Amino acid sequence: MVSATSEAARETGARLAAAAPLNATLHWSQVLLDAEAARVDAMPSAGPLAGLPIALKDNIVTIEQPTTCASRILEGYVSPFTATAVTRLREAGAMIAAKTNMDEFAMGSSTEHSAFGRVTHPVDAGRVPGGSSGGSAALVAAGVVPAALGSETGGSVRQPASFCGVVGMKPSYGRVSRYGLVAFGSSLDCISVFGRSVHDAGRVLSVMSGPDPLDATTLDRPPMPVPSPLADLRGLRIGLPREYYPADLDAGVAAALRRTREAVQDMGGDICEVSLPHSPYAVPTYYIVAPAEAAANLARYDGVRYGSRKVGPAGDIHSLYRTTRGEGFGAEVRRRILMGTYVLSAGYYDAYYRKAQQVRALIADDFRQVFDSGVDLLLTPTTPTPAFEAGEKTEDPVSMYLADVFVSAVSLAGLPAVSLPVGLSDGLPVGAQLIAPFFEDERLLAAAAAIERAVPSDVEAR
Repeated sequence: MVSATSEAARETGARLAAAAPLNATLHWSQVLLDAEAARVDAMPSAGPLAGLPIALKDNIVTIEQPTTCASRILEGYVSPFTATAVTRLREAGAMIAAKTNMDEFAMGSSTEHSAFGRVTHPVDAGRVPGGSSGGSAALVAAGVVPAALGSETGGSVRQPASFCGVVGMKPSYGRVSRYGLVAFGSSLDCISVFGRSVHDAGRVLSVMSGPDPLDATTLDRPPMPVPSPLADLRGLRIGLPREYYPADLDAGVAAALRRTREAVQDMGGDICEVSLPHSPYAVPTYYIVAPAEAAANLARYDGVRYGSRKVGPAGDIHSLYRTTRGEGFGAEVRRRILMGTYVLSAGYYDAYYRKAQQVRALIADDFRQVFDSGVDLLLTPTTPTPAFEAGEKTEDPVSMYLADVFVSAVSLAGLPAVSLPVGLSDGLPVGAQLIAPFFEDERLLAAAAAIERAVPSDVEAR
């Protein structure tokens, strides 16, 4: 007799095979899926995620499958250890279904910067799914898996969640262990969750959360309980930051957010306007801090310790470094390494990096002052537009970076935030972002579940 878990593994494999045109997966096999099902069936008791298939962004390491970060420099690399978040999911009974395509080393906003080809949008193949976790978002949106892990450094889960019409939850920094997440910007990186619903995302986050002796940045607080949806929003004061509602906001996005705001008021939420005056500086600040940390983190990929090794014609150590990194890294990764090296150099450290860290503190202080004033949550658009066309921004990096204009400040401040689908604009999903004070992830998801229940995600916003 075939168990329900084995049947689920077979069905997941069939869906993964059918979804091949999305190019959303980098590694999966039915053999490994069947092994996952057998492991779950052999557990002495069913865990809270028993039999749930979950996909992993390919910068989260496991010992069974390669972890390439969608880069030629790590092609074929298999980690000797498994990420803490993955271990906890397996202990809860989840099945690891696949490793997903992404922007190389999580550097991108469209999943067009993968060494293994771009991911297509599950609704419109001519558009991007967002990035850098576009493969995970596309698989959840296409109904292949109910949940998937991504990573957030500056919006890489919330932005594709908005583009693809799914839930994307970024936890507070320190809520989930980063052990086994390939580092991009260490002071920003968070393993985050996509789900078909707020409940799915909350279940997965609950299992992964909690302190980890292998990651000193996790806080010594108990795991987050699975949130119970709020019946209404009475007693909650919800702020609308004026900087996040510019006059040139896409009309469909503006209409969807207006409808969401009305639903919040209908549920008893108290809406007020607030200001986050330093948020306009978030994108330039992020693109100084994150590349600086990336330049340091990616220095290890030199052909000696990790990944592929290519020696140039000179045959010396300098030729090894130059050829390995020049051929192994894609154009966007090379650009950001150069940006980071530049802002950390002796002549520019004070002018750029030190100043960016000062502005980062001001951005975090803006959030703190608003929440200290009695505001419980903030409601904003997740992105200024729906998903853009493939190739539209690849030749204009600054335009691509500005796709993160509403999500990067939250990452700099280390706060929890969730994007949830709140309607369509000309058939394309639109996301609303809820932001909460530090470590109030549970209340954030409880309020998001109430809004999810009240606002239809499949209706054109007018």
